[in-house]
Amino acid sequence: MTTFFRYITVINILILSSVHMQVNAQQFFSYTQYMNNLTPLNSAYSLLDKNASLSALLRKQWNGIKDGSPTTFIFNGNMPIESMNAAAGITVLNDQFFVEHLTEINGFFAKGIQLSDKQFLGVSINAGIRRYVANYSSLDPNDPVFRNDVRDNKPNVGFGIMLYSPDQYYFGVSVPELSIRDLGNASVQTADFFRNHYNFAAAYLFGKEEDDVRAKPAFLATHTKGVPFIADMSMSVYVRNTVGVGFNYRTNNEMAGILSVNSDLLKLGYSYQFGTASNNVGGRLGNASHEITLTYRFGSDLLKRSVL
Repeated sequence: MTTFFRYITVINILILSSVHMQVNAQQFFSYTQYMNNLTPLNSAYSLLDKNASLSALLRKQWNGIKDGSPTTFIFNGNMPIESMNAAAGITVLNDQFFVEHLTEINGFFAKGIQLSDKQFLGVSINAGIRRYVANYSSLDPNDPVFRNDVRDNKPNVGFGIMLYSPDQYYFGVSVPELSIRDLGNASVQTADFFRNHYNFAAAYLFGKEEDDVRAKPAFLATHTKGVPFIADMSMSVYVRNTVGVGFNYRTNNEMAGILSVNSDLLKLGYSYQFGTASNNVGGRLGNASHEITLTYRFGSDLLKRSVL
């Protein structure tokens, strides 16, 4: 590789990494359809549905970039423990950006405490491991600038608290990633991926289960020391608890349209996110993010569809 092209490559990596930090610094990982599955951010949410479930999410950001754009895959599964009014499960995350890969696996346990006939307090704890890999040598194994790859593992713990009434509302606070030790200076994205993130989430479902139309406003905010505060606000409308249409606004000038279809066994969701300002980072890099979700439910109370 010539000196000129080597420096051009270095500059491009720094620019893309800097932009990625702007987009993701507010959350360790972010996704638009949080209002339909909050478990990856607060595992106490798993207590709201008394059935077991398996969920998968695929998010592709910056559609205008063909290679190396941020891609996130999240899988979570949980099952109820009825004798304890509890739930247990697992969450798996894989986040990729250019030559950098972050994988996280967490197991969690959540316990519900009944406060009144319809009000509960849920508490949860999660523990697992994070693995970070930066394959810089894949850019040019013969170039000393990119000779040293980075590989590191670190343990992770987290917790969540949620006040909720099944099929009506929830308000939760969580810290799903508490850093136990510093990763060091492995990457310009270190500050993004390995800070503590404090999540605040709430939703309220208007109407009764038998109503033809129900509405659900939802809110999610994440506080991280040293980065701007960013919040998501959404509104979804459900027809017969089967078809949902909604929108989401993020305070960094991004909006999204959301479509969901629910049956007794399956939930399918799609969202399209785009920047609304000329100086929006996502707008400069393709102005589109696609997200697909799929949930499979199984258990003894499937006739009661959960849209909260």
